[in-house]
Amino acid sequence: MKKIMSFAGSLSGFFALLLLFSFHTGSALAQGEYYQIKIYQLKTPEQEARVDKFLQNAFIPAMHRAGVGQVGVFKPLSNDTAAIRRVYVFMPFSSLDQWTKTQEKLEKDQKLASDGADYVDAAHTDPPYLRIESILLHAFTGMPRHAVPDLKGPKNERIYELRSYEGATEKKYANKVDMFNKGDEVGLFKRLGFNAVFYAEVISGNHMPNLMYMTTFDNMTTHDQHWKSFGDDPYWKKLVAMPEYQNNVSHADIVLMHPTEYSEL
Repeated sequence: MKKIMSFAGSLSGFFALLLLFSFHTGSALAQGEYYQIKIYQLKTPEQEARVDKFLQNAFIPAMHRAGVGQVGVFKPLSNDTAAIRRVYVFMPFSSLDQWTKTQEKLEKDQKLASDGADYVDAAHTDPPYLRIESILLHAFTGMPRHAVPDLKGPKNERIYELRSYEGATEKKYANKVDMFNKGDEVGLFKRLGFNAVFYAEVISGNHMPNLMYMTTFDNMTTHDQHWKSFGDDPYWKKLVAMPEYQNNVSHADIVLMHPTEYSEL
């Protein structure tokens, strides 16, 4: 009886995974990188300074020891006036297996624990952050690997734009992903020089069904110029008017950010 129940449980887990990926347009076994975005929510400048110190001096070196490079760290332009400050950390992984093994390596990394003691061993009465949000993503087939943007301007002037597009239903969401891939919206961004870091489907997060992507610019002036060119582009006007791509975004969030001086992207 126990064996039968165990087998039934295995089947239940298997079908749950099938359901999870049924509207994930690139299958679970598809090629392409996986990304994690961690969003730190902070109440004070002191918390922000502690998180910066931990990320720069302990976390990013530990990620390198675990075999993960090109970690990006970004802060919204609105941080100075916001009641809740935020720090975004972007991490690329070659596979879900690497992501899992990286978490295990970090837990066992004694140097991380030592170098980041002020953060790791913080008292419950003096935490270094308010909370952390974690988002797991899978790269689009149209851009299966992330890229380091080719920017020339000073880091404190660079603009990193993170966009999040939700769909009213899983089918509508999948249609928007198709618009990026088969409709070649990814190619349009590339042709117009948007210096994208990634395009990806959210496979686990607070807002779903959802896709996210990040484009980059030397400064706000070039940001505005690029988006004007995008809106005026004949291919975009043709693409957005196609009947098959109507009503596939129900909500959009846009965050404009600067990279930190220690960001690797």
